[in-house]
Amino acid sequence: MIRVLEKNISDKIAAGEVVERPVSIVKELLENSIDSGADTISVEIKNGGKTFIRVTDNGCGIEADQVETAFLRHATSKIETVADLTSIGSLGFRGEALASIAAVTQTTLITRTETAKTGRRLLINGSEVVENAPVGCPCGTTIIVTDLFYNTPARRQFLKSDSAESGMIIDLISEMALAYTAIKIQFINNGNVLFATAGDSSLKKAIMTVYRQREYDDLANVDFKTPGFTVTGCISRPSLSRPTRRDQIFFVNGRIVRSKVIERGLSEAYRERLFKGRYPVAFLFLQTDPSTVDVNIHPNKKEVRFHDDRAVVLAVKEAVMIALGTKDAMAGAADYFIKQKNTDEAKNQPSPEQVDIKQILSSKRGSSTVSDKKAEPEMQVQQVEVTPQVTTSKGEINIEETRLKPFDFNDLTITGCIFDTYITAVDGDDFYMIDQHAAHERIFYEKLIGQYGADEKVRQMILTPFTVDVPLSVRENQYDWLDSLKDMGYLIEEFGPNSYIVKEIPDFMEISEAETFVKDYIENVSERDDLGNTVVIDKLITKSCKSAVKAHDHLSPAEIDALMDQLKQCRNPFSCPHGRPTFIRFSLYDIEKMFKRV
Repeated sequence: MIRVLEKNISDKIAAGEVVERPVSIVKELLENSIDSGADTISVEIKNGGKTFIRVTDNGCGIEADQVETAFLRHATSKIETVADLTSIGSLGFRGEALASIAAVTQTTLITRTETAKTGRRLLINGSEVVENAPVGCPCGTTIIVTDLFYNTPARRQFLKSDSAESGMIIDLISEMALAYTAIKIQFINNGNVLFATAGDSSLKKAIMTVYRQREYDDLANVDFKTPGFTVTGCISRPSLSRPTRRDQIFFVNGRIVRSKVIERGLSEAYRERLFKGRYPVAFLFLQTDPSTVDVNIHPNKKEVRFHDDRAVVLAVKEAVMIALGTKDAMAGAADYFIKQKNTDEAKNQPSPEQVDIKQILSSKRGSSTVSDKKAEPEMQVQQVEVTPQVTTSKGEINIEETRLKPFDFNDLTITGCIFDTYITAVDGDDFYMIDQHAAHERIFYEKLIGQYGADEKVRQMILTPFTVDVPLSVRENQYDWLDSLKDMGYLIEEFGPNSYIVKEIPDFMEISEAETFVKDYIENVSERDDLGNTVVIDKLITKSCKSAVKAHDHLSPAEIDALMDQLKQCRNPFSCPHGRPTFIRFSLYDIEKMFKRV
């Protein structure tokens, strides 16, 4: 039932929503179709949506006596009372979108409910009803929007080119297709079908249908539940990364969001697995109690606020770390070993009735797979573009969802060591090479981190203590930094009105480094809470690197066994502190492909 909200309710959610560009219209109409319970939705645009937008669904439809009410401001079927604002489960709820769209376009609504014998056709020009008549039509709703800003020409000049406006809509519908994999979503641009999802609830299949990038075949599944949160989705192996966060898409309760909180949880999970300045690919879905999320922040509803940010960070971090600890998330064979481009590209060509959306998206985003590989640091081992999970049947791509299974070191059988650098092992149909230096570096690093995190810090007494002078204003706030320095391993005491004396420093620092760090930390502690951790971790990484066994150092079988026993006790045995992989896994499929056996 569509109703006009009472003033005391509308005042609490009014956003003064204004249609800025075509993508705003597509977003609102698509969300309405999803809220209507539709399982098939078709979106068509022309000229970037400036001249034509059509959204058709097979949802519940609108009752004949409510079609005009639907276009009144603050008319909605999503909420009824103020209490409903604390548990919003629908994508739309303000009741402003249709009124805003109709005000600046020529809008046609065709709708029929399942129980009605005929539908209704409503024509509105600039908020004025021109026609409201019965019409024969299937169950569901079709909204056609034409001539955007026909009555406000001054606003047309702020629109971008047709291709730029189309690019925004492509991104939006691509993301929505991933959020609602149980819905068949078709997108048509200027008469060309860009993609049509299967609606079979397979996220990986939807990703491949929409983005059509072979490297996405090997995304690792995320499936995690904890009290208050469910985190699902797909993430990239550490060997696949990007120079920006563009390929990170987040959803909260089915809504596309921008969230620094989720970004932080994702970054913390990958912290020791990627080089600085590189970001993973991630499609993450967070489900939580709607009452703990505020979506009424911005008209576009992409901004959300969580009641407990830290709980969200921890949930996302744990979910991703568990996924990264599986066998399927381990680094694969280096892609430069395998050069079967012709065969692979033929398998992944778009079907005749579809347009190559990868090319369209890459042109809009200004990036490509090639440029990403060039930007990768030289020591980074790339992921192989091999997909044991993908089989072809009659030209169709069938993607089998991979179940999460933690990697078990006890299944490994050590077979030897080559070049006094790489330990070899086997596990069923997989062959492994373990970098002895990277592995030992990881072991030392976690040992040092453990010492650093212990109550009793490993300190070194210095022969000549040094003093640090601080402004009086900083001294007044000494508890913001003094205890932190002591926790890091400093023995620091007051030494005059505005001076402090340092008698002991952390074991892993030189005197000059310790003195410089103390001064920088005191000056910046109010602005950068992570300064201490950043410097300490950098120093621990350096020390662990120097202490670890080197490449070409000969290890006896007993030493190799001991190294592997220590590695399997590590919290993150799959990468060194710099982000390089400790393991490279070659599946039987990889090896047979190298020898042209498959």
